[in-house]
Amino acid sequence: MDRFINDLMSQMTVAEKIGQLNLVTAGEAVTGSVVSTDVESKIKAGKIGGIFSMSTPQRIRAAQELAVNHSRLKIPIIFGMDVIHGYKTIFPIPLGLAATWDMELIQETARIAAEEASADGLNWTFSPMVDVSRDPRWGRISEGSGEDTYLGSRIAEAMVRGYQGKDLTAHNTLMACVKHFALYGAAEAGRDYNTTDMSLHRMYNEYLPPYKAAIDAGAGSVMTAFNDINGVPATANKWLMTDVLRKQWGFDGFVVTDYTAVNELIDHGLGDLQEVSALSLKAGVEMDMVGEGFLTTLQQSLDEGKVSEEEIDRACRLVLEAKYKLGLFEDPFRYCDESRAKEAILNPGHLAKAREAAGKSFVLLKNEGQVLPLKKQGTVALIGPLANTGANMPGTWSVSADLDNTPSLLEGMRSALGDQVKIVHHQGSNLLEDAAYQERATMFGRTIPRDERPEAEVLAEALAIANQADVVVAALGESSEMSGESSSRVDLNIPAVQQRLLAGLLQTGKPVVLVLFTGRPLTLTWEDEQVPAILNVWFGGTETGKAVADVLFGDVNPSGKLPATFPQHVGQVPLYYSHKNTGRPLAEGQWFEKFRSNYLDVTNEPLYPFGYGLSYTSFGYGELTLSSAELSRGGKLQVSVQVTNTGNYAGEEVVQLYIRDLVGSVTRPVKELKAFRKIRLEPGQSQEVVFDLTEEDLKFYNAELEHVAEAGEFAVFVGTNSRDVQEKRFTLK
Repeated sequence: MDRFINDLMSQMTVAEKIGQLNLVTAGEAVTGSVVSTDVESKIKAGKIGGIFSMSTPQRIRAAQELAVNHSRLKIPIIFGMDVIHGYKTIFPIPLGLAATWDMELIQETARIAAEEASADGLNWTFSPMVDVSRDPRWGRISEGSGEDTYLGSRIAEAMVRGYQGKDLTAHNTLMACVKHFALYGAAEAGRDYNTTDMSLHRMYNEYLPPYKAAIDAGAGSVMTAFNDINGVPATANKWLMTDVLRKQWGFDGFVVTDYTAVNELIDHGLGDLQEVSALSLKAGVEMDMVGEGFLTTLQQSLDEGKVSEEEIDRACRLVLEAKYKLGLFEDPFRYCDESRAKEAILNPGHLAKAREAAGKSFVLLKNEGQVLPLKKQGTVALIGPLANTGANMPGTWSVSADLDNTPSLLEGMRSALGDQVKIVHHQGSNLLEDAAYQERATMFGRTIPRDERPEAEVLAEALAIANQADVVVAALGESSEMSGESSSRVDLNIPAVQQRLLAGLLQTGKPVVLVLFTGRPLTLTWEDEQVPAILNVWFGGTETGKAVADVLFGDVNPSGKLPATFPQHVGQVPLYYSHKNTGRPLAEGQWFEKFRSNYLDVTNEPLYPFGYGLSYTSFGYGELTLSSAELSRGGKLQVSVQVTNTGNYAGEEVVQLYIRDLVGSVTRPVKELKAFRKIRLEPGQSQEVVFDLTEEDLKFYNAELEHVAEAGEFAVFVGTNSRDVQEKRFTLK
């Protein structure tokens, strides 16, 4: 590779080298507000290194032919797209996938996404998004793995392995792009693109590990974040892009900006386009997405001595290396096989995996009186604005989904149940009372028709339908575009017009099941008090409708566990399980004590804790045991517990292990997830679950940012979620 690229670069002009740093969009599936122009002539002139949002083998082949047949040096183009949770076969949104706690399944969804996208000519994906987020107001929490450092790190590894496989030159792989580096999920006020500000201690211990896990798994590229870090926006942050990413972590791939992030440095206050482009290159950015600041200003900066040719060469080399690793120099058209697309995309095996993944992502939040599972008989009233909108089932960031041919919940349930159950339907209410708000919340083809009649008239019709049924399934919550990029919310309740519908349905006296659609933790205090059964289905992807039927009627036992805490009230945000203690902690089980850390009007506790999720069966935990009261350096400590299925259904349980460093040189969290195991048990079956703890599991970054495990006493917790655990103690010698 080095010999090949050395030879190629020796033939390149400076303009051609700069051209390799230019990433444009073809405008097919635009994910930003700017569309590139004059793409064809720029390809011929060697002024484009990559294109995104272009698909189909025919279109990609045509563009590639321009590059390899009509440009001077015939350098192939890299083709990318936002393949976030599936390509054409759409899987649950990433927050939903995280709720499966199933790393093999998550890796398989990424593998299928790569199979399908590469069959359509693509070879690069802007995924995984590994931003830790503890603020559900932030819309892009839906696109990540939630609040936890450890869970997020394991998912990051699984996604990279799934996309890239074992051989990146294989025709069915995608180069992964880890985003958004770094700290994007900690935007102030939960408002997208906003400032972040945190200590290096928190950064290294809580927010950076998932990015590093993805890098260690071999991710080929990294995308910059929009926010600033220590006062310097990520795209111009040399400490982040060079010192941390390359020198500390040894990353040898290339860095691409997010959409027009170079240009946006102007509004951050760092200078004009020429100045911010030079800053970004010198910081360690190799490719400029859409803004064309590199293309239009780097030559002038070189002439004026503001950048060096060595810096341009470094960036160009890394982009060319990525193309070499993808096998594009050997065969520029290896991803353009039209026959593969016909076989790979939306094939029955992929759809079956999507249905399985959706079912495993659903989290049963409440099931009072065992309302669920429902019997496959009688009449079910399916009511709500999310009941018959296929376009909203894939969820946000499903840019390549065929929204016209995605079954709605109503269609999917009827398909899955056939004539066993009669399903009657009514929209029940508008998504939102405010028409303008609803329009903002249903962009990109996710429209939900409005009923402009008086609300009372619509509600009366819905209640008449409900009264015909044996049970009511209320399909309520968010539309898909109420979460995602630039979809921040300050109110985390179910919209008020839907709450009024739900209250009316409850007053019928029929059993009511709330099927909750959401891309974020919501505040469900009233719903938890009033509704007997709540099934959180996130947005389950292509096969949502069938998967919901599978779970509602007992063909699949829900096993999802929350990857993010659900607060009682938005005023508690940020609320997360791995918080630190205060010097005035509130005693466990207490509501309020003056001069303690608490609220006057609500308890400190979440509504549903991290790791929480019910099942149709029950699991009993035996006594937690440790193999020793001491852990020696270089040794291991076995933590064991016997888990028994004590109910009447076969089911899966996620056994979770947390630790607490009781005395440290710096303050430490009250709990940290360090291991988990997902097991399946038949009724009456028991299994001993054994975890091995080592010194590595106890390490953290101290005040000097040294990665250390300090001797002393530790607590270890094991249980069904972060709250309901058993505790034992041991000492690290």
